[in-house]
Amino acid sequence: MLSVRCSTRVSNAASCFIMASPYFMHRRAAAIRRGNQPAGCTPAASLRSKLTNKRRDAAPVAYVAVKAEEEEARISEQRPSSAPLSTGGCHEPLQQAAVQPKTETDAVPLSSPRRRRRQLKVEYDDDDGVLPVKTEHWEPPEWKKQLGFIREMRSSRDAPVDQMGAEKCYDTEAPAHVRRFQVLVSLMLSSQTKDQVTGAAMQKLRAHGCTVENVLATDDDTLGKLIYPVGFWRNKVKYLKLTSAVLQKEFGGDIPDSVEGLVRLPGVGPKMAHLAMNIAWDQVSGIGVDTHVHRISNRLGWLRKPTKNPEETRKALEEWLPRELWGEINWLLVGFGQQVCLPINPLCSVCLNQHSCPSAHKNSPAKRPKAGSQRSPSPTSSFKAKTEPGSAVKDERITEESLTRPVSPTKHRRKLKSKINH
Repeated sequence: MLSVRCSTRVSNAASCFIMASPYFMHRRAAAIRRGNQPAGCTPAASLRSKLTNKRRDAAPVAYVAVKAEEEEARISEQRPSSAPLSTGGCHEPLQQAAVQPKTETDAVPLSSPRRRRRQLKVEYDDDDGVLPVKTEHWEPPEWKKQLGFIREMRSSRDAPVDQMGAEKCYDTEAPAHVRRFQVLVSLMLSSQTKDQVTGAAMQKLRAHGCTVENVLATDDDTLGKLIYPVGFWRNKVKYLKLTSAVLQKEFGGDIPDSVEGLVRLPGVGPKMAHLAMNIAWDQVSGIGVDTHVHRISNRLGWLRKPTKNPEETRKALEEWLPRELWGEINWLLVGFGQQVCLPINPLCSVCLNQHSCPSAHKNSPAKRPKAGSQRSPSPTSSFKAKTEPGSAVKDERITEESLTRPVSPTKHRRKLKSKINH
């Protein structure tokens, strides 16, 4: 009888030891639910029952119990296999599992069935020692060579802009503020007007007294006769009066010393403002682009894409052209456009850039002159073209006589008969 009792106690102790192991927690829980508790061993309440009771008291929601079972199963799977086995009894492992605190990541809010993701704080490394990425700098392929040839063709300085431009139209002996005002007036008159006409008008204005006070004191008819025949002379008379009034009221008879102030004046555009800053104030604020600079820049391919107006050309040139050339480029290209790169029928055969210019020998179509109008002869280039010995340069320009000379029908028939007979 004693041996039977000892064996029963040994088997019960062994079963308690085995059931206390983390590997047999699920089996032991199943045995407890079936009521097969061994005698003499009082197991503690399981983790599932504790979690279920606590959460049932806190919030009696139907899905809380299901969450508790899932949490119990997950915690039991995350227990390390190398956890030390307790030899003190079957109660200690269960108490350790129940007492072990949950980490912050294990906590599941009861208000939402789905766990919210924690916001991550993004931090960037310091850029010390890292070179910035350089953007591609575009420039025309042969612009330096072309600019050198233009300088060579402009070396004589005998274009109309060299003799009658805005730099030559002011009185050198006048006070500084009067000289600056005369520079601005000459630029206003030069719009849509040849330099010869502008120079003649400025000579008459200077003889009359080209100051802010004299312009305001002169009536419109007299002022119109002084500046005639500049282009749009009636509008320019109005602009001269308005601009002079603004200068006298706001600037004391002087002109503004900024592009922003200049373009606010009536009849003054960006081209005039940049040229006035360069000539009157000796400051390079931008490129003065007129019709010559606009035309030649597009012909030479100095722009990423063709532009439609001088203002677009100015912005495109300033993107790549070095700033030290901004004050020179207007003077070079204007004289070059007056002598060689003409608006109609450019003299490509004598141009030094004819082999590198993408528009060379692509003459613009000749325009028929209006009845009764007389076109002034185009200025010719004074530089000598570099040709081989014995070769001749043929001028392919259409003369004005060939366009306006009437051809009699009888003479035309005689020419046809002579061609047929030969």
